[in-house]
Amino acid sequence: MTGFLIYDAKVAVLIVVFYMFYRLLLSKETFHRVNRMVLLSTALLSFILPLCVITTHQTVVLDAVPMVSVGNVQMEVAPDEQPALWQYVVPLLYIIGVVATLSHTLLSVWRVLMLVRRSERIPQADGTTLCVVPDEVPPFSFCSFIVMNRNDYNTGDSAILAHERGHIRQHHSCDVLLVDLLTALQWFNPAMWMLRADLRAIHEYEADGAVLSQGINARQYQYLLITKAVSIGGYSIANGISHSTLKNRITMMLHKKSPRSSFMKLLALVPIVGIALALNAETVNDYVYQQPQKKVVKKGNKSATTKMGNNTIEIIPDTASNVRLITTEKTADKRPIEVIHAKEEFTPVEQMPEYFDVVEQMPEYPGGAEALFSYIAQNIRYPKAAEDAGIQGRVIVTFVVMKDGSIGEVKVAKGVSPELDGEAVRCVKSMPKWKPGMQKGQAVNVKFTMPISFALPDSKVEETKESSVVVVGGMN
Repeated sequence: MTGFLIYDAKVAVLIVVFYMFYRLLLSKETFHRVNRMVLLSTALLSFILPLCVITTHQTVVLDAVPMVSVGNVQMEVAPDEQPALWQYVVPLLYIIGVVATLSHTLLSVWRVLMLVRRSERIPQADGTTLCVVPDEVPPFSFCSFIVMNRNDYNTGDSAILAHERGHIRQHHSCDVLLVDLLTALQWFNPAMWMLRADLRAIHEYEADGAVLSQGINARQYQYLLITKAVSIGGYSIANGISHSTLKNRITMMLHKKSPRSSFMKLLALVPIVGIALALNAETVNDYVYQQPQKKVVKKGNKSATTKMGNNTIEIIPDTASNVRLITTEKTADKRPIEVIHAKEEFTPVEQMPEYFDVVEQMPEYPGGAEALFSYIAQNIRYPKAAEDAGIQGRVIVTFVVMKDGSIGEVKVAKGVSPELDGEAVRCVKSMPKWKPGMQKGQAVNVKFTMPISFALPDSKVEETKESSVVVVGGMN
């Protein structure tokens, strides 16, 4: 839940930034459709951009070394502690706010549908449905329904119908439903509520433009708005004539049309989006070693073959102290050349070692070093027996990241106690699969050594200066 709240906080910051852009640059312009698209798209972008993580790769050339640090955080494992009160209160308050906001929206939809259900429905030629109700409700529209009371229907004012048809043709109800759902996730953010109100105002501007485009007298229409503007409480999901936007709507009708050059203001969105992506970007280091890993050389008694120049040499054990080499090069009588060497002078080279210490592309835990430390901290538990006995210390565990990414050969290189050693081994064995290491384009086994520190909170342990590292290769 904490991760989601952090994500929602990032969304809130982006909504504030995008809404400030709209208020400062576009709110006074008359290209209402563009403004509507800007508000909708920036609201959606605010929820999408925090999920877009651009990963850049940086190549780092290193000499082959026996140790590679993947983090600077000391992993101290303490006994389980009770979470702080705020860790319960904040998520609970957030959930209550989301449920309350969604319930208000769903209640409004339900009330509109119940009103439509008990109304006299009259289908119209344009596909809309006129719903005449006996209640004294102001005219409004929702989806394809136009709701009017009996008096307004008998009056037959064409401006009212033109206004509500303008809402329906431009699918304003879809905008309202979408933004109300997003508002439920951002109920604590004032900028989201202001964005929601401004979007509804733009809906009214567009509907007013649809009325005036039919040649209806502007002054008569403005007077109609004044006489019909009332609260539509209980039907907040619907589009209707209200006092809240009346002054701005009349002002916008009289406003001079914005020049096309005002569209250039939209370019300000580009750096905002770019900065948001840059702040959320990550850099991954790809380590390249100047000298490739040498193959392990082991002594053995089995025969093998190797190349020397253009000749193939067969190596056959001869005695306990010697080996016999037979080459493809022939003597004058066409017999192969045989050479006896002391065993100490030559050892066969294995084609592939059991595991590597350093490879061209090191294995990686899913999510990187920080995710590894987080996994260890969340999954390891202080053994009760060790806690009661006051045992603490640093357990060093070795393991091999196999070529399929699984964890194998988990061993304790330096232990503290059976309880702490067993817990460290258990936690390492339970790790999910890693991204395997690569050597010359092939997945290989790579050995790691990981220190895990167990510390009791009330102890007077001298702080170590060593950072938590994953060591490539064995430790002496």
